[in-house]
Amino acid sequence: MTRIRRGYIARRRRTKMRLFASSFRGAHSRLTRTITQQRIRALFSANRDRDIKKREFRRLWITRINAIIRESGIFHSYSRLIHDLYKRQLILNRKILAQIAISNRNFFFIISHEITKKVN
Repeated sequence: MTRIRRGYIARRRRTKMRLFASSFRGAHSRLTRTITQQRIRALFSANRDRDIKKREFRRLWITRINAIIRESGIFHSYSRLIHDLYKRQLILNRKILAQIAISNRNFFFIISHEITKKVN
């Protein structure tokens, strides 16, 4: 009886997984079972860390804005500045405010003075 040749679908799937894990070290890039485990783990970590990255950047922007505010002495706190921004209905998010505060402090001071004038 002649030998039956298997299909290529499973091989193609494993090859695809191997390409994903080609940069991993040791058995994590060679053995199919460990490749699958590491692939699941890597995709799970990537999904989780995307949310963490957003959180960390928001914290960074808040810290930068707060440092500039306290250094200049315009506002006493970050929360007061954000409250007044919302009260004035200015559409400036924390990312933009942090970039302005770092790159162009004079413009940031002008913005904060305008906010204090209008609110008071």
